[in-house]
Amino acid sequence: MSQAARTTYVLVDGENLDATLGNSILGRRPRPEERPRWERLLQFARERWGQDASGLFFLAANTELPMAFVQALLAIGYRPIALSGAAGQKVVDIAIQRTLEELRCREADVLLVSNDGDFVDQVENLLDGRRVGLVGFTEFRNRDFVELAEDGLEMFDLEYDVQAFNDRLPRVRIIPIEEFDPVQFL
Repeated sequence: MSQAARTTYVLVDGENLDATLGNSILGRRPRPEERPRWERLLQFARERWGQDASGLFFLAANTELPMAFVQALLAIGYRPIALSGAAGQKVVDIAIQRTLEELRCREADVLLVSNDGDFVDQVENLLDGRRVGLVGFTEFRNRDFVELAEDGLEMFDLEYDVQAFNDRLPRVRIIPIEEFDPVQFL
């Protein structure tokens, strides 16, 4: 595939990341200042692969559209995709799966922002020579994605690689000794 005038589609699974941040990392609902700076993700995608990035932010809205959040996403360059469906229907997952399937027909690269294993098959199908990346929290990433690294899937951490947060999160991770700073623990 030609690399000229390509676009990176950044697909954000807002529900998955919000749940991981709140339930698994913070143990409570994140305060606004603790949430990712989503504009940094688009900038990361542009800089990492040296091309334009188009951000699609998927969220379950059901009957209420979070207008303040939608307007903030629009202001920083995302296209919010607010979805509704039947009770128990995973509308965000369905929409992202369909979008990943459609992207197979396009000359584009993909950066999926999720830890959710529901997308493994679609991501695997995209590993056909294009650049495909996964952004999330390393320790919560679905293990099936790790096997796809051998086929070219690039993996990035939302906090450490993208630097999408203003402050360090209270995460437990394996620290390479050359990165260890005791000041962070004292």
